[in-house]
Amino acid sequence: MYRQQRPLPYVFEDRTGQLLGSDFDDMYDRLFFRVSRPVPNKPVTMIYDMGRRATRHRDSLPFKRDPIAILEFGQGESLGNITYCTQKGSTNVSIPMNRYLRKTSLFGGSLSRKFTGSDGREYRWSYRTTPGQEWTLTTGDNYLVAHFDLKPPDVWVMDVSGNTLTVYETFIHLSVEILATLTIMRHIAQYNL
Repeated sequence: MYRQQRPLPYVFEDRTGQLLGSDFDDMYDRLFFRVSRPVPNKPVTMIYDMGRRATRHRDSLPFKRDPIAILEFGQGESLGNITYCTQKGSTNVSIPMNRYLRKTSLFGGSLSRKFTGSDGREYRWSYRTTPGQEWTLTTGDNYLVAHFDLKPPDVWVMDVSGNTLTVYETFIHLSVEILATLTIMRHIAQYNL
């Protein structure tokens, strides 16, 4: 008897679990991203499509890639602008982060925000609202899109970090937007914005 297989989600291992300087590699080698601040002491975070799995020697190699997203933070790490980079020759448009990633309610907290994806749908990030998930992303009608999980400090893992970003296959076309908005949400939490 043949059973139809459900699509495999993209499970990105967050190599460090830190806000900056981490690689996100899909466990099935389909997509590879890096989030870093290439210029020390400058509040600009870049997201790169790496094209291959991270290695232990990545940081010692010359880095010559164009970013796919730029997160420019303001003075004191305040929210600034986000830019999704298009192909060369096209104009990139910067959007203020507060306008792009809005609070879900007027008097709501900063750790629950929504954005409109490039597909025109509304998506919502929430912090620790689902057991076992650090961050949860849902559609406007509460369908699970992605979640970010940090390894609990008392759990031992071997050869992996235990930190993961899971993006369900139906929404993989938004992977850059998901990673960019997650990075902003984690920034908001870290700096109490």
